[in-house]
Amino acid sequence: MEKDRHLYILWTNDNPVTAEKMVFMYGGNSLRNGWWEEVTLIVWGATTELVSKNAAIQKQILELMEGGVKVSACKACADQLGVSDQLEALGLEVKYWGKSLTALLQSDARLLTI
Repeated sequence: MEKDRHLYILWTNDNPVTAEKMVFMYGGNSLRNGWWEEVTLIVWGATTELVSKNAAIQKQILELMEGGVKVSACKACADQLGVSDQLEALGLEVKYWGKSLTALLQSDARLLTI
């Protein structure tokens, strides 16, 4: 896929309303409506803990994944917060994102930060 048709959403805000009304709404609708060909949601910082503990958020994450959104979490954050196993059990990719995020920022990738 072309780089400009892949949206990356860097999600660091652990507010559940922001998650539902912006991150999940836009991320899911982006694929359903063909606004983007590919969407990757990067779960970073406090959001790793939110996803691991909030059943309603987990349900919405699983729905996004079923709809084709790739969901990946920062391993360093998840390890430090003790939630890596829970995120992996939900089916999220858990990886070190520092180098990959840097590459995205230094490229022409489309990155939305929340």
